[in-house]
Amino acid sequence: MIDALNLYELEKLAKEKLPQSAHDYYASGAWDEVTLRENLTAFERIKTHYRVLVDVSRRDMSTTLFGHRISMPILIAPTAFHKLAHPDGELATVRAAGKAGTIMVLSSLSTSLVEDVVRAATGPVWFQLYINKDRGFKRDLVARVAAAGCQALMLTVDTPEWGRRERDVRNNFHLPPGLAAVNLLPSNEQGEVIGQSGAGMGQAFAWMLDAALTWKDVEWLRSLTTLPMILKGICRADDAKFAVENGASGIVVSNHGGRQMDTAPATIEVLPRCSDAVGGRVPILLDGGVRRGLDVLKAVASGATAVQVGRPVLWGLAAGGQAGVEFALGLLRQEFDLSMALAGCTNLETITRDLVTG
Repeated sequence: MIDALNLYELEKLAKEKLPQSAHDYYASGAWDEVTLRENLTAFERIKTHYRVLVDVSRRDMSTTLFGHRISMPILIAPTAFHKLAHPDGELATVRAAGKAGTIMVLSSLSTSLVEDVVRAATGPVWFQLYINKDRGFKRDLVARVAAAGCQALMLTVDTPEWGRRERDVRNNFHLPPGLAAVNLLPSNEQGEVIGQSGAGMGQAFAWMLDAALTWKDVEWLRSLTTLPMILKGICRADDAKFAVENGASGIVVSNHGGRQMDTAPATIEVLPRCSDAVGGRVPILLDGGVRRGLDVLKAVASGATAVQVGRPVLWGLAAGGQAGVEFALGLLRQEFDLSMALAGCTNLETITRDLVTG
């Protein structure tokens, strides 16, 4: 039994169980962590103009993404190294996603093999990736995740270099013996198992990135696969428009959880402009700062098809393994359902822009 009333209390339980370096890796943001805080507080500034005298006795939270019906507009965002939180790692997380009737986006920095994760899944699994300088490796990885059964790719586009996360540098963050980014093996050029050395993320994983990446590389990746390709890391309306024009099947309005460019705007603030630029041509996801079901309502009202949650899933995993992730998703589901009722909404189509002002 997990003794928490909300996701903030769940985080406190997780912090008690996690080593300091693991907690800081999950929780930290870049530089002064301004954007990390803004992702949360921006939701608080949005006001909800609820409707009254609407029959909300029957409510439907379900939606469809790329042909898959999911029970609620809440996905599991790609987050790294789940075995730092619990020995079952990503396998526990994907099982909880299936129980909740939603999608898990598996990180490139997973501590479980993509094949094992897909085998454990009872719902769709998407795969998040970066494009590095070794295009042959990336071509092989795309083929591998497609063969494993992943049903969409999510390309992170806000990471020409790793943001500086000072908590990780201070802690000399690295994976403990026995854990590795197993989908990115073999070892790097120095013969080190990926993730088990280096003073923080920037040194250990710099090989994964390519600072010369452009829209042409998105086109190249698009040519490798027929899987839907979602671009994650959009925070400007013009980039949202470019993404669609360059073949993206969807976008994620995201600032990497405040872990890349500090003082970037909160994602919920830029979501309406990005939504207007896309004009309904592709699905729009949002991540960053979602801690209440009411936040989900505000995101959908502001133009999101669905949201992704990352850190709350990790807190649940640390607090109670699969049951903890189910608990976290269940809390959000219950709060979102209640928020719909209180706002006078019966389904996602009735969650409209006029419900919110910021």
